[in-house]
Amino acid sequence: MKKQSILSIIAVFILAIFVSSCGKETKFTIEGNVSGAKDKTIYFEHVGVSKVSILDSVKLTDNGKFKFKQESSKEPDFYRLRLNGQLINIAIDSTETIKIQADAPRFAQNYTIEGSAECTKIKELTLAQLKASIAFNELQKSYEKKEISPDQYTEQINAIINEYKDVAKKYIFENPKSTSAYFALFQQINNLLIFDPYNKEDYKVFGAVATSWTQFYPEAIRSKHIYSLAIQALKVIRGERPMEYNVTQEIDHFEISLPDIHAKNISLNDICKNKVTLIDFTAYQMEDSPQHNSRLNIVYEKYKSQGFEIYQISLDSDQHFWKNAASNLPWICVRDPQTIYSKVASSYNVKNIPTAFILNRAGEIVKRIESYDDLDKSIAPYFK
Repeated sequence: MKKQSILSIIAVFILAIFVSSCGKETKFTIEGNVSGAKDKTIYFEHVGVSKVSILDSVKLTDNGKFKFKQESSKEPDFYRLRLNGQLINIAIDSTETIKIQADAPRFAQNYTIEGSAECTKIKELTLAQLKASIAFNELQKSYEKKEISPDQYTEQINAIINEYKDVAKKYIFENPKSTSAYFALFQQINNLLIFDPYNKEDYKVFGAVATSWTQFYPEAIRSKHIYSLAIQALKVIRGERPMEYNVTQEIDHFEISLPDIHAKNISLNDICKNKVTLIDFTAYQMEDSPQHNSRLNIVYEKYKSQGFEIYQISLDSDQHFWKNAASNLPWICVRDPQTIYSKVASSYNVKNIPTAFILNRAGEIVKRIESYDDLDKSIAPYFK
C-alpha cells in the first residue's frame, strides 16, 4: 500500500511537469523605447534567406515605447527593427526577452541592447560593416575626382575589407555555430559579399560556419542554404563545375552587353557561343595594366585558333584614355560607363581588379581566376 502511494505521488509529479511544460510560452519578446520618435512608425521584420517580411508595426507616442511578441522558431533566426530606413539587427536562438533603448536620429548606431549576448556581438558587427561602407563610399568619391589612382583605390579597398574581416573572424572562429558567426559571414558593402565564397581564403570561413550549422541545426533552412553554397563554391575552386549564384536556380553566366570603342554594344552571349571565353574585369589606368594585357596576349595568341576569346570589361573612369589604350588590342574590349559602381561587376561579386572568369564552350562559368600567373594552366584543360 505504501509502495503504491509513492508511485502515485511520482505519477502526479510527472504529470504536473508535463502539464507545466505544455503550457510554457514559446514566444520571444522585443521591447524598449525610442526617444525623439513621436508619431514615427517602428516596424518589426523577419529577415529570411531570400526576403524580408514585415511581422508587426506600431506608431510611437511621447514615451516611445514599443513591444513585439513572436512565436519562437525551432532553430536560430534573424529579425530587425526598422525606423526611418535605419535598422537594428536582432538574432533569436531561444525563447527570451530583449530590451532595446535607442534614439531616433541615430537609431542604427546609438542604441543599447540587453538580454542577448549574441545581439550585442551583432551590434559590433553592424557598426564595423557601417564603418566599412562609409569608408568605401568616400573612397569611391575620391576615385571619381581622380584624387587617387586605380592602384591606390584597389589597395585601400582591400584595407577596408580586411579591417571588417578581422572583426568578423573573431566571432566566426570563436563560435562558428553562433548567430553572430552566420550574420558576420553574410554582410555586404554595396551589394557585394565581403567574404567571397569563391575565394580560397574566404572559403575556409564559409566552410567553418557551414560545417557547424549543418551539424547543430541540420533541418534549418539557413543550414541547407550555406551548406549548398559552400559545396558549390568548393567545386568551383577545384574547377569541377560551373559557378552558381543562386542555390535554387542553376545558371550558366550573367549576360553582359556593353559598348566597345566604336559605341557598338557587344553581347557576351553572342561572342561566347562554342568558345572558351575569358571575362576579364580591369582598368587600363592601373599602373601594371600594360603588363596585365601582355600576359593576356600570350594566352590569346596561343589559343585563339582553337576557339578562344577574351571579353575584357574596363571600369576606367576616363573614357578617352580607355579608347586609346584599347584601340590596338586584338580581343573584345568594352567599357562599363558605371565604372566603379558597375552593376555587372557587382553581379559577378568583383571586389578587386583585375579579376577574371573562364567560360567553357557551353557558356558555363567553370573557374574564377585568382592568379594571372597561372592563366595558361587554368585555361588549357578546356581545349582538350
